[in-house]
Amino acid sequence: MNKQVQFKDLGRKDYKETWDHQEQLFKDIIDVKIKNRREDAGLETDNHLLFVEHDHVYTLGKSGDLENLLANESLLKNIGATFYKINRGGDITYHGPGQIVGYPILDLENFFTDIHKYLRFLEEIFIKILADYGLKGERSDGETGVWLDVGTPFARKICAMGVRASRWVTMHGFAFNVNANLGYFDHIIPCGIEDKAVTSLAVELKRPVDENEVKEKIKMYFSELFEAELV
Repeated sequence: MNKQVQFKDLGRKDYKETWDHQEQLFKDIIDVKIKNRREDAGLETDNHLLFVEHDHVYTLGKSGDLENLLANESLLKNIGATFYKINRGGDITYHGPGQIVGYPILDLENFFTDIHKYLRFLEEIFIKILADYGLKGERSDGETGVWLDVGTPFARKICAMGVRASRWVTMHGFAFNVNANLGYFDHIIPCGIEDKAVTSLAVELKRPVDENEVKEKIKMYFSELFEAELV
């Protein structure tokens, strides 16, 4: 089992270009797994963790409802945003500057074969980070991601998640609002959930947050929870 994870921070990158890159890494891992099964080749599979910051973009998961996009083509153009229907789970979300997006492309057979556990581990990373900043991050029953004030009228989401998995290989991942412009969420019904708001770390702390500091925390807790070595 290969527990090394190749880490790369892509910086600011176009959504489609990054999606294509993910797809290639995903395919490469699956090709190795197919070869191993057919030829008993015993080849090691790679794991990847990508960080990226996207230009303004809305993405709709394969089971999502287009009605949750409240902006037409003209408005999207006016606000400088693009839209993609993609192949992850979940509904609609927003990515943009000030948000840390992470794409773990892992062969879970190197770690554990349990998608539920995988998602809970991703959530736990951000629950731990929020605790470092004096905030109580929580899970909301039946709703993937990390929230604040769950069970109250003030419940708000701070980290969204949506993944795709095939042959125990994952892609897509998480989006953590650090210094994001939350006004862009006004043009969607985030994750298709109408009765909860969206927030960011900067809003909660009432100050801008060092995104590099947050990235280091994500890497630390990812390594800890997955017992992985980032290289």
